Amino acid sequence: METLFEKEELSSKSNSGLEDVAELIVRGGWPSSVDKSLDIARRQVGGYCNSIIRSEISTGDGVKRDEDKLESFLRSYSRHISTRAALTTIVKDLSGQEMELDRKTALEYIGALSSIYVVEELKAWNPRLRSKTAIATSPARHFSDPAIAAYFLDAGPKDLLADLKTFGLLFESLVIRDLRIYAQSLSGKVFTYRDHTGLEADAVIHLNNGSYGLIEIKLGGEAVDKAAENLLKLRDKIDTRKMPEASFMAVITATGYAYKRHDGVYVVPIACLRN
Repeated sequence: METLFEKEELSSKSNSGLEDVAELIVRGGWPSSVDKSLDIARRQVGGYCNSIIRSEISTGDGVKRDEDKLESFLRSYSRHISTRAALTTIVKDLSGQEMELDRKTALEYIGALSSIYVVEELKAWNPRLRSKTAIATSPARHFSDPAIAAYFLDAGPKDLLADLKTFGLLFESLVIRDLRIYAQSLSGKVFTYRDHTGLEADAVIHLNNGSYGLIEIKLGGEAVDKAAENLLKLRDKIDTRKMPEASFMAVITATGYAYKRHDGVYVVPIACLRN
């Protein structure tokens, strides 16, 4: 990560395939599961998720909640992971498929889950732009670990490989989890950007010295070219008379090689990301 901010050349290769990345998503990133088999790691994730419903959520505010409603909410929230879905959309999705839940209760759930670091939503970045552009202020929906979403979606590695849309959303959440760790070590924070034209950056790493990097997250393939194009458009929108230009632009992928494109955008597989 520090190499990106220093604008150095990259040349490395990820030894992970899509199957490996799918497994990383569902097993979680908790230290206790690192050296465990996939089966044991998934059981640990299940135990943690069940404890959230039964007891953990009450540690933040002492309020006992309906376990069935909370589980249904977590399942609905998981269906919208890595999106900027409005809370009303999440509630409507839940109500249409499982049970009724009002917006106020859903908001209380998010507050309580955030207080125990289960939900960690990604706030919107508000840069200085060359022209007036309406910037979306809604957060991107994330858990502290994508394995939580995979559990409530009942998704294993094979399920993700058979459903690339869901795989892509959970992969994005996996990358956000790791970027937050790396950004913290550099005294930085991670945000997200989207404006009314649809232009977006899945992640923006902003350091406390004012420097920042623009990031898109894609599984790979042809989507990398479109992602790089979006990053270049966003770079050109930023008013560099009022703030610095981006230190780097990067597309984080699931597999392949790390390199710098001819347009200056880095392509970096997640396994090549380091502090």
